[in-house]
Amino acid sequence: MAQHAARIVLGIDPGLANTGWGVVAQQGSRLSCVAYGCISTDAATPLAQRLRVVHEQMGAVIDTYGPSCVGIETVWFGQNITAAFATGQSRGAALVACAERNVDVGEFTPRQIKLAVVGTGAAEKEQVQYMVQKLLHLPHAPKPDHASDALAAAICYTTHDGPGGAAGFSGSKFDSLVQAAIARDEAQRAQRSTIKKGQ
Repeated sequence: MAQHAARIVLGIDPGLANTGWGVVAQQGSRLSCVAYGCISTDAATPLAQRLRVVHEQMGAVIDTYGPSCVGIETVWFGQNITAAFATGQSRGAALVACAERNVDVGEFTPRQIKLAVVGTGAAEKEQVQYMVQKLLHLPHAPKPDHASDALAAAICYTTHDGPGGAAGFSGSKFDSLVQAAIARDEAQRAQRSTIKKGQ
């Protein structure tokens, strides 16, 4: 990891029902947790009002902790298009709050975040929570998992230094690491599938 002066990094795990946030302090290679939480909105509330809650509360988090940079998870379309669309809307509301305060934003896929924190792009949520706890020297795993995922996004930013590529890595080298992790995960899935068919 590249050496940095002390800085505050915000991580965001976007979601319309629950947007997790986590604040990490970085001093050189040492990371520590400053705070974390979750912005929740009620499904019975009109969409525009739910997005306003995300925007305003995320702005309040930024104003309170003063991060200089943000790591945010990109939308994953692997499950449900409707859910992905809602996540994208809440993500936009959070990003506007960041832009209004001129905070640098790095965007990372779920695989990139898992790779940075756990070492594999196919890590389970429990593995992410465990590694976040260890990397930030916390007495217990952060709850809810939205907050843990947000802290993981912040950790990912410190490892990769946002949109310009990894600290200590060229962008192409980082991309090759991601591709290697994806290939390894796919090979493991194929092997498990073959074993099941043989049983």
